[in-house]
Amino acid sequence: MEKRRVIDDYEPGPVPPQKPLDRFGFIKQDASSTPEGLAKSRLIVEYEREAIRVRKWRKMIGVGGNDWKHYARRKPHVVKRRIRKGIPDCLRGLVWQLISGSRDLLLLNPGVYEQLVIYETSASELDIIRDISRTFPSHVFFQQRHGPGQRSLYNVLKAYSVFDRDVGYVQGMGFLAGLLLLYMSEEDAFWLLVALLKGAIHAPMEGLYQVGLPLVQQYLFQFEQLVREHLPKLGAHFSHEMINPSMYASQWFITVFSYSLPFPLALRIWDVFLYEGVKIVFKVGLALLKYCHNDLLRCSSD
Repeated sequence: MEKRRVIDDYEPGPVPPQKPLDRFGFIKQDASSTPEGLAKSRLIVEYEREAIRVRKWRKMIGVGGNDWKHYARRKPHVVKRRIRKGIPDCLRGLVWQLISGSRDLLLLNPGVYEQLVIYETSASELDIIRDISRTFPSHVFFQQRHGPGQRSLYNVLKAYSVFDRDVGYVQGMGFLAGLLLLYMSEEDAFWLLVALLKGAIHAPMEGLYQVGLPLVQQYLFQFEQLVREHLPKLGAHFSHEMINPSMYASQWFITVFSYSLPFPLALRIWDVFLYEGVKIVFKVGLALLKYCHNDLLRCSSD
């Protein structure tokens, strides 16, 4: 009997009780202490500011993104500046596809995703199912056991493990796919994952997930040299304490900060990362160390 999508053999689990959520769908950890009137006033100001930004972006990308390439060629400096200010959340999914090159891949490969999901099998299926509940467990979309979010995440990861059997599936890939699924459909998320790992616009990322994690090792070596160059006191301190980047920075590169930073900040990093490439991971990593510089110098392994 042909092996099909394993996750479809399970019944959906119970829906978790509703808890207060933030604007991105994550369970709020702490109740806000901001007075209600002041909070509403801030929301109004933020809403008006966001509406202005959305109008600018809609004019820039056109209907369905049709004007994007023309605008990006004419005014790259404007595009870069606006992306660094942050892509409006309501347009983030579409813009991510445009700046990553994944929209072109999708249009060039009609029906491929459906084929991979429905008719192909993967040696990683059980590993994917095992890890799914660990991906953004505090987000409402992924909380229901075998619910729509977990099924979509499974499908994207399974499809990629078939599409590129040399890479297959590695646990950190779930955070990339999960982040993308919060802003686009399964098929769109799959092709953006392909664009990243195969290098549609920037350097391929597949080496981060291949056997032995060769690209992780390369990036960690480079990052250590950058720490010594730009933060020499901290670099010397790390050497003395025998601390190397593999102890703290591996997940920065494997998940592009989607696992280790507050979600709103991770989104801003992804905006710039998708447009400018992996150098942004190095820059943010150095910025984090610089921000904690004095505290880290006081830390000792003794």
